[in-house]
Amino acid sequence: MAGSRKTGSGGRSSSGRASSGGASRGSGGRSLRTRVKTAKGRKLSSKLWLERQLNDPYVKQAKAEGYASRAAYKLKEIDDRYSILKKGDRVIDLGAAPGGWSQVAVQRTGSHADDVRVVGIDYLEMDPVPGATILKLDFLDESAPAKLMEALGGERPDVVLSDMAAPTTGHRKTDHLRTMHLVEIALDFAIEVLKPGGHFLSKTFRGGTEGDLLAEMKRRFATVHHVKPPASRDGSVELYLLAKDFIG
Repeated sequence: MAGSRKTGSGGRSSSGRASSGGASRGSGGRSLRTRVKTAKGRKLSSKLWLERQLNDPYVKQAKAEGYASRAAYKLKEIDDRYSILKKGDRVIDLGAAPGGWSQVAVQRTGSHADDVRVVGIDYLEMDPVPGATILKLDFLDESAPAKLMEALGGERPDVVLSDMAAPTTGHRKTDHLRTMHLVEIALDFAIEVLKPGGHFLSKTFRGGTEGDLLAEMKRRFATVHHVKPPASRDGSVELYLLAKDFIG
């Protein structure tokens, strides 16, 4: 199903979870920004996306450091600020492809092949993530919750992450509502499985209609934060909801 696909500025081929601002310049004042020619049959939007990717410092950094996507830095920045991932934690990563968030979770929890503490799920193909178990399955499949818990050894997770977003239609209100539906499903799952004191982090889009969702989070967690990490592009409508310290 199309439900668990990530979109935006750093996940998949058109995707995401800062931009350099302007073009870098050499000593002679010439722009060093890479520009993409408009090829026959290539849409302007595709040209601009490719140009943005080629000039994005987070994309370059991800390649240099071996992360599957620039989205890894969004999770790292959120965790640096809010300390949601700790050594020994168990983590479930919903909408894991292409793997950047799972990689960060593995590093920060100390998960490894002999003691796997990170389990991801996505219906898209993705490379293996050493130290994590990845299920190739749509999270919206009715069997997914049980399989995730089984893969985690039946233990309740300390953290549930979700970078899921519905495929975009180009209609902002529709895209927002479809993604909010995924957030609600992810939250329901987190409430069902989290340990007391656990945390829930999910991507959302700006656009309102979040009142009931926020009210439920505030009933179930000690604190709720709206987060826009530096690695999330300024022009992006994506935002992250962080609910800390699950009450139960």
